[in-house]
Amino acid sequence: MDLEKIEKLVKIIENSSMLEFSLQEGNKKIKMSRRGTAGAVGEPVAVVTQQPAQTEQTETEDETYITSPIVGTFYSAPSPDAKAFVKVGDRVKAGQTVCILEAMKLMNEIESDFDCEIEAVLVSNEQKIEYGQPLFKVKKLDD
Repeated sequence: MDLEKIEKLVKIIENSSMLEFSLQEGNKKIKMSRRGTAGAVGEPVAVVTQQPAQTEQTETEDETYITSPIVGTFYSAPSPDAKAFVKVGDRVKAGQTVCILEAMKLMNEIESDFDCEIEAVLVSNEQKIEYGQPLFKVKKLDD
């Protein structure tokens, strides 16, 4: 799925009365929804969910990290007034969303590839993130 197609979808949502839209093409899934107050139409927000196999995990001598698969802005929660997806000490299941990375106005849900426990959150909310940058230090669970 290329950027031009995504931009066209965003324009269609902006000009329609739809509140939610989702599309899956291969291993990529796009979900767009309008955010706003109840009954009011807000601006569209696109969420691109990548399959867990595409989120990179880095291991170095007993240390395991969930790293960023893209360049973007880190968000620990789905909205400013919501609680964080994960915090230190949380146990995470494979496929569970751990954060959102915004890139080019698209919200990308980042998922864990494996069951783990969050040992440290290595970045702060709204921080600019580089490709391959460690986001979370984790301990794999052998369940």
